[in-house]
Amino acid sequence: MFATLSDRLTATFKNLRGKGRLSQADVDATVREIRVALLDADVALPVVRTFTSRVRERATGAEVSGALNPAQQVIKIVNEELVQILGGETRRLRYAKNPPTTLMLVGLQGSGKTTLAGKLARWLKEQGHRPLLVAADLQRPNAVDQLRVVAERVGVGVYAPEPGNGVGDPVAVSRNGVQFAKDAGYDVVVVDTAGRLAIDAELMDQARNIRDAIDPDEVLLVIDAMIGQDAVNTAVAFNEGVGFDGVVLTKLDGDARGGAALSVREVTGRPIMFASTGEKPEDFEPFHPDRMASRILDMGDILTLIEQAERTFSEEQAAAMADKLATGEDFTLEDFLEQMQAVRQMGNLGKLMGMLPGMADARKQLEQLDEREIDRVQAIIQSMTPQERRNSQILNGSRRARIAKGSGVHVSEVNGLLERFTQAQKMMRRMGAGIPGLGGGAGGKKARGKAAGQQRRGKKGRSGNPAKRAQQEAAAASLTKQAEPGSGLRLGGENAGVPGRDPLAAPGQVPDLPPELKKLLGGQ
Repeated sequence: MFATLSDRLTATFKNLRGKGRLSQADVDATVREIRVALLDADVALPVVRTFTSRVRERATGAEVSGALNPAQQVIKIVNEELVQILGGETRRLRYAKNPPTTLMLVGLQGSGKTTLAGKLARWLKEQGHRPLLVAADLQRPNAVDQLRVVAERVGVGVYAPEPGNGVGDPVAVSRNGVQFAKDAGYDVVVVDTAGRLAIDAELMDQARNIRDAIDPDEVLLVIDAMIGQDAVNTAVAFNEGVGFDGVVLTKLDGDARGGAALSVREVTGRPIMFASTGEKPEDFEPFHPDRMASRILDMGDILTLIEQAERTFSEEQAAAMADKLATGEDFTLEDFLEQMQAVRQMGNLGKLMGMLPGMADARKQLEQLDEREIDRVQAIIQSMTPQERRNSQILNGSRRARIAKGSGVHVSEVNGLLERFTQAQKMMRRMGAGIPGLGGGAGGKKARGKAAGQQRRGKKGRSGNPAKRAQQEAAAASLTKQAEPGSGLRLGGENAGVPGRDPLAAPGQVPDLPPELKKLLGGQ
């Protein structure tokens, strides 16, 4: 998502780097490039004018002229203005004091309301709620059957008393569905309403009647992000005709421009609350304006990446791996397979890597990542004996030939896997603690204890010579820093993850990953 805009802005900011002072011509050229980038991303013209006006005003003031690094200050200004256009703060669902909380989905036909209803119900279930889907779209052919299938797929309840296909009263179904939820103990109701191919009076009347009948806590407008500036017209029409509290953007992964996201909030004043980023039920996430702005500016989205990792890796798994590495036990092929499967559960590998800072230049390579590689790895490792998985050193030529035959691959692929595994072993020894599931490595308890011991010994033997003592203290501080948790892997350059420091110190540059990790991911 936002690939076009991200690439254009990253290229624009590269031209500012290295300039100790920005002239008025530099600011004008930058604002002009930003304007073109926003228009290319299909952002509504009034929004583009407002945005560039704010950036120009701040960039020509004392805020930039007095900065030690004017280029970085301009990037900071653009980031802050992007956050404001996208909504400022994250808007969360309002839950009713007395359950059930009623959520009503409205939108045009084809925007993905029914599929979105299932994704939203799945997300609510993960949050500890008991959602019920209500099939109030009785006009579109097979809409009711589709909602039943979606509900079964995500494991939630569905209320569908009418067959649909033009039969039944959607207002009565909605009202009865809310009452059914109260009686059956559901705490959230998601009402899927009918859409039209275009906005008309009949659509608005039906939506208003359902709204008046069930008095929903939230009315969510579902918008297809791929319709571009038409999304603004749709949002304005629904806001005037029915009224809504928040926006859900669907198919955001299929639109490299993403102008709808930057336009809807500014024009309607209603926040974007959720985004659907793929076809799978799990491709659904709350919309965080600050994180989305960071993605657009190629500053990464580490917080979302960490949240996904925490949902995938249990604390027990992470603790077990940390203890294993801290006690000196070696990383085995069984551990290697377990880690790769866990990473796969987090989602698309290309999307995950795209959340790291500075990955814009590697976007094409990320899009070409073959998810089936993990299937081949699994087949190869599972063709080994337990002894071979625990000790890869015994894998001689005949054993490798047998494994290749058993897994249906060439011997060269087995050799390639073992080479990558060797690199992973080295990397795990170097990795610091702090990345869920990747254990203690070089920043584990053992390393920290060793560093602390050496530092204590250094204090006892401090030299009386001031110059020599300063050298000793500097060496001890360096050793302690190396042993800090998380110091083994640094993403996005020296400023990444440092409070108060801008992680986009070198926008557009690929993070300086350890050589073992580069090789593991197929680099050189």
